[in-house]
Amino acid sequence: MAKVKTKFSCTECGYESPKWYGKCPGCQAWNSMVEETESIVKTQGMGSSLLTHSTKDKPLPIIEVESGKEARILTGIGELNRVLGGGVVPGSLVLVGGDPGIGKSTLMLQTSNELALTGLKVLYVSGEESVRQTKLRADRLGALSPNLYVLCETNLETIEEAVDSLKPEFLVIDSIQTVYLPEVTSAPGSVAQVRECTSRFMRIAKGLGIATVLVGHVTKEGAIAGPRLLEHMVDCVLYFEGERHHTYRLLRAVKNRFGSTNEIGIFEMAESGLREVANPSELFLSERPLGVAGSTVVASVEGTRPVLVELQALIAATHFPSPRRMGTGIDHHRMGLIIAVLEKRMGMFLQNQDAYLNVAGGVKLDEPAVDLAIAVSIASSFRDAPTKPYDVIFGEVGLTGEVRAVSRAEQRVREAEKLGFKRVIMPEKSLKGWTHPKGIQIIGVATVADALAAALD
Repeated sequence: MAKVKTKFSCTECGYESPKWYGKCPGCQAWNSMVEETESIVKTQGMGSSLLTHSTKDKPLPIIEVESGKEARILTGIGELNRVLGGGVVPGSLVLVGGDPGIGKSTLMLQTSNELALTGLKVLYVSGEESVRQTKLRADRLGALSPNLYVLCETNLETIEEAVDSLKPEFLVIDSIQTVYLPEVTSAPGSVAQVRECTSRFMRIAKGLGIATVLVGHVTKEGAIAGPRLLEHMVDCVLYFEGERHHTYRLLRAVKNRFGSTNEIGIFEMAESGLREVANPSELFLSERPLGVAGSTVVASVEGTRPVLVELQALIAATHFPSPRRMGTGIDHHRMGLIIAVLEKRMGMFLQNQDAYLNVAGGVKLDEPAVDLAIAVSIASSFRDAPTKPYDVIFGEVGLTGEVRAVSRAEQRVREAEKLGFKRVIMPEKSLKGWTHPKGIQIIGVATVADALAAALD
């Protein structure tokens, strides 16, 4: 007979224990241990269980292993292809996470339809919506390819039977938290269910060569719900980000075994579904005010794509002993560092001033090349001196007030020229090694003082 055993598993690292802990001994996370029940069946010959998965492959020297590029399946959506590294790899397991209502199901249904239009057989499994609801969404999106098959099911064994009979080239599971395995006694969405179901889908993807996409819910902290082990099992983890009050969405890769993790895809939400944004810089700068103190344009690079965004700073006198330092879309610790440099090296008295910094449009910038634009924005607001409306600024700022070189300077400058900007203020050391375009003035600076003199003169 099966013996029921109770254990506690950590939702962050998968650590298992026979008793509950307030603090996980494995990853030191608080309140992450949840109770699970499992059935144990006594069998004979367990000592030879490892041999059941053995293969005839022998260890090979790495120099004898044949190397080659992975075959790619173009999804028909350029932004998604960019984030994935050139397309979907057959047999790969991709995890897509995002806030509720952000557009994960819409993106996956549009991707499934585009692949089905190329002649591929696609199976879309929905565990949250009925077939009729999925059809209503497909009518709105125009996703009506005859090669797109829809299944409303949460039982993993039934899904496996459908995959075995249909033999699709592309499989979407929406969402992994709703799928359950009858052999596991835990409820759907629990740590044990998510872990076991993902393991089964991984074997399906690798064994049958089916490109599989799992849609996952996220917690209130923004992480994908379920055990942290889930992100380690898949080949690619994508986060679909955006604000409900904005029409655009960002698709960002945080793990990719077949490509870069620095790429982003930008979409605009419309009534007919998600539309690709071919020129994100123009979108982010469309509502930029001209001749306003504290507003600057910075050239940032996301992966291989240069993006121009607006930085807005507001410096106001504080009525509290400790001034506030708030940043939206930027690391506030980096913001505090730049303020300290301006106080020490430029003589600006900011200790009695509140500082607010915002990246317009809700974009998140985390590269050091935005340091110089932050410094110019803060100085512009503090002195109430507007910057020139057609200037682009980028560069890394050191603690001694120097401006350091940044990568991909040529791409940043050419993106600024394409959008009609007249001047670029950039690190002096980044001027070498490439041909400067003639349609834009380039000013190289070595210190923050030089940059302020050029931008606020």
